[in-house]
Amino acid sequence: MGVQEDIYLFEQRLNDLVVKYEQYFLGLEKREPLKLLDDVERQSRKYATTKISNTMLKFRYNSLVARFSSYRQYWGRIIRLIEEGKYSRDRAKMARHALLPPAPEPVSSVPPEAEQVYRDYLAARRACNLNSGTISPEKIADLIAQQQPLIQKRYGTDRITFVVVIENGVPKIKARPQR
Repeated sequence: MGVQEDIYLFEQRLNDLVVKYEQYFLGLEKREPLKLLDDVERQSRKYATTKISNTMLKFRYNSLVARFSSYRQYWGRIIRLIEEGKYSRDRAKMARHALLPPAPEPVSSVPPEAEQVYRDYLAARRACNLNSGTISPEKIADLIAQQQPLIQKRYGTDRITFVVVIENGVPKIKARPQR
């Protein structure tokens, strides 16, 4: 095998080793992946004394060796914590979270019509490059609830829709009676 294939194989085995260690730390693997670790360590030393003339391959090899060294330190620290009994494997936590029912979605007290007007109003403000400020769906719902009886009386109809329009670069909420 050539240098390029060896470096590619080294990278693949290093990625496999990272996955195996993560599984070991989570408690999914019973034993530390020592055989794969020895294999990757052997590959990391293979070209340590050999001069690699291709700059790209040399950089890639050195980057992989540095990455492997960094992982080695991390794994050593975690293993030491496990041996000291200070590292709790997250497998039990994963199992608990898997059994928990999903959190219920908050029920909105805002009517769907007011929610739609709110979304349209925010979109119009963004289109006009204006800040949304302290506008909330509840404020829009309160405004609609306040104005609806007056508008119904004015137009003599119970069916009114509220729409957002932009006039002179400013979004406004307008009431439209339906006939």
